[in-house]
Amino acid sequence: MSGIVLMVTVLLAQRGHMFGRVPVCLAVGIGNYFSPDLNRLRHCTWVQAFVGGMGLLFAKRFGEVLSPIVIGICLVGIGFSIAALRTHSLEAPVLGWRYYRAIEGRVVGMDRSASDAVRIIHDQVCLDRMSPSRTPQKVRISLHVKAAQGIEPLPGMRVKTTGHLSPSSGPAEPGGFDFQRHVWFGQLGVVGYTRIPLIGLAVATENWNLWVFQTRMTISARVREVIAGDVGGFAAAVTTGDRSGMGQEALGDLRASHTAHLLAISGLHMGLLSSVVLHLFVRF
Repeated sequence: MSGIVLMVTVLLAQRGHMFGRVPVCLAVGIGNYFSPDLNRLRHCTWVQAFVGGMGLLFAKRFGEVLSPIVIGICLVGIGFSIAALRTHSLEAPVLGWRYYRAIEGRVVGMDRSASDAVRIIHDQVCLDRMSPSRTPQKVRISLHVKAAQGIEPLPGMRVKTTGHLSPSSGPAEPGGFDFQRHVWFGQLGVVGYTRIPLIGLAVATENWNLWVFQTRMTISARVREVIAGDVGGFAAAVTTGDRSGMGQEALGDLRASHTAHLLAISGLHMGLLSSVVLHLFVRF
């Protein structure tokens, strides 16, 4: 009996401080959606969303003690539904076989692979002898040494080459990194590589959809022009998130010194620095 009284006292003491629990409950629901042990619940997504919404509307009817628990359970169900909605909204064709033919598309992304090869992401993809309904929405290809000797890909440029494409692989071990899930949320229907230099079909044009990417790459190119070598590549990566200018040796040194996470959260660092500087200027 004393345990129940203690629990009630704790719940009542939390009144007015439960807003911070909202993202936690939503995260629990999102995590449960991707749990392999709860695959059967994915067929009840809309039921969970409806029950969760109705539960939030009538939570006050459960009293001051039980209403926070009811709201938490409802938020878990809503988080589950949000994850399902996001997953299905990104549905796009996925190539299920190996392909070696012409690849044409517009450059909308650029980075480097683990083997230090430049990788470009295409949208508006055209594949030889493939209908538009079966063509992946985005394709990522790595430019091997010979391919990198061709034209320099620019944001928004339409290019063409001949390369190998293949379906993405799943986890290498149980509970390991799921590359298929990663490319699904990036809407990458297939990945591959090419050894043939790129051919430019159309010059890069101003496009509001690519404005952020084009601005980032322009700033990155300017930084690497002023600061040469891996130092400039690191400065560009921290400033714009573009890691295509960093060599594999520099990345290895960052990993060995346990500072590689600076590249992963470079945007956060720049945002914090900008906010601090702005605050100092406004205040003083």
